[in-house]
Amino acid sequence: MGKQARAIVDLSLKDLVKDLNKAYCDEWLAFYLYWYMAQTVSGRAYEDIKEMLEKLAKDELEHAGELADLITKLGDVPVANPIDLEKGANAAYLTPPKNTADVNRIIRIVAESEAGAIEVYNKLAKKTFGKDNVTYQLVTHILSEEVGHEEVFENLLER
Repeated sequence: MGKQARAIVDLSLKDLVKDLNKAYCDEWLAFYLYWYMAQTVSGRAYEDIKEMLEKLAKDELEHAGELADLITKLGDVPVANPIDLEKGANAAYLTPPKNTADVNRIIRIVAESEAGAIEVYNKLAKKTFGKDNVTYQLVTHILSEEVGHEEVFENLLER
């Protein structure tokens, strides 16, 4: 964003970037969690779950990239050190199940993670509505994808 674009943001840029960096950290943790579980899942229907987790991981990595781009445009930089990802996130890293064949547990972990993301992006949408249209558009875009992710995995639990 240029000087004028940053000037019309009716929020503290420092606070906004802090919130965006927390979401950025969340996305990296979700990416790694989903990617890891995709690599290790076993048991019933593991190929379908693996494919779903790989797609979901890709989406989360894309969200991290979109957030990094926005943070940079706002004149700052995203979290650089992987060690700081969990410390900087909105929620703690959810540990994958030790039993890699526990597909129901994997599905519950994903649904829980997505529910947390929905909460984060909903708060960001409310915070930026009418105050920063660029950020608002990005967070509502990501929010809509997270809502879809949660629905898919909740539907799997209902089967």
